[in-house]
Formats: sequence, structure tokens, C-alpha cells
Amino acid sequence: MNLRDVKRRSKDELARRVAQDIFDGAYVNLGIGMPTLVANHIPAGREVVLHSENGVLGMGPAPAAGQEDYDLINAGKQPVTLRAGGCFFHHADSFAMMRGGHIDICVLGAFQVSATGDLANWSTGEPDAIPAVGGAMDLAVGARQTWVMMDLLSRQGQSKLVARCSYPLTAMACVKRIYTDLATLSCGPDGLALIDLVDGVTRPGLEHLIGLSVRA
Repeated sequence: MNLRDVKRRSKDELARRVAQDIFDGAYVNLGIGMPTLVANHIPAGREVVLHSENGVLGMGPAPAAGQEDYDLINAGKQPVTLRAGGCFFHHADSFAMMRGGHIDICVLGAFQVSATGDLANWSTGEPDAIPAVGGAMDLAVGARQTWVMMDLLSRQGQSKLVARCSYPLTAMACVKRIYTDLATLSCGPDGLALIDLVDGVTRPGLEHLIGLSVRA
């Protein structure tokens, strides 16, 4: 399998793929970075209540150019819109919502995810790295499901899917699904299982790429 011949999912295509799997009526937290794009791709007619850890409930898609209101931002300091019925509130109440099991799904980025669902997304452990845990630990253990959205390979070409995380852990055995530019997988105590692949990627090719076995 030659990756140069594979059309990877763009960030928006990946966000659309994640949005497809969010069920009607779900309360969903979108993490900082790539996961915020999911707000722009919620299927029409599906009622999804988007939450941001800085105290926003009922977010809509990103505002049109020139319509930004910087008094209304998400946890990544990006301007957002508010849907009818949406609200904003103290971040302590927002964290109580996260820790109290009131979030159905959180979508987070990651540096590494293990085959059994361990998550490392707050620090690489490098001497010059700036740790940035935010609410990731609270979400990873408080949300009913944790999904990860990331590129499969690092900039150095190394798999972010690993047998065992080498970076500091955010939480153990919390990730249920992994959405990447090359494949979608589930993970758990029995390891990785394939959900889908982009065109041009095979299961044996994926296994060779990440160095792990993947159940069909």
C-alpha cells in the first residue's frame, strides 16, 4: 500500500464523518482544535446539543466572516454561534456537567491512543512542551463515550495508534472510537476493530502501517 496513492480525508471530511455517527438528541462536547469543525457538519434535521467546557451549551456552526462576536467563544477562543435556546454560564457549572455524567459524547484530539483505549492528549513530555490538559481529564472520565479525532500518523510518520502510550496519560481505557484521515476504528479491552477505511487502504496495509492487529 502506497500512501501517496491514497486520498486521505481532509479535516472537514473527517469532521463530517464524525458528525454522521452522533445520534439524535445527543449532548456533545467538542474539544479544542480539529474537533471544533464537527459543529459545521451536523446533519440537517438532527438535534445535537453542542457543549464547550468554558460554559456554552447549544453552540451552532462557526459564524460567517464578518459576523464574529468575540464575547461568544469556545474553549479554544474561537468565535461561535448560539442556536435558539442556547446559553452560556459559569465554567464551574460547565465542569460539574462534565464530571456529573451529563455529556453523551466528547470528541477530543490526541497525541496517542492505545489499542485498548488509553488516551494521551495533554503533553508530549518533552522538556520544552507546554502541558495543556484543560478539561480533557474531566471529559475523558465523565462523558459516556470518548471519541478521538486525529491524523493517524504524526508529522514524523509515526503511528499515533500504539500498543502502549509513551506520552503521559490523560485517562485509561476511556476511548471507544478513533476517527482518522485513513480509517475509523473502535477500541477496547479486546483491542482494535475496523469500522471503515478510505479508498485505497486495506486492512493488512493498515495493520502494517500501525504495527497492530485489527479485527474485521
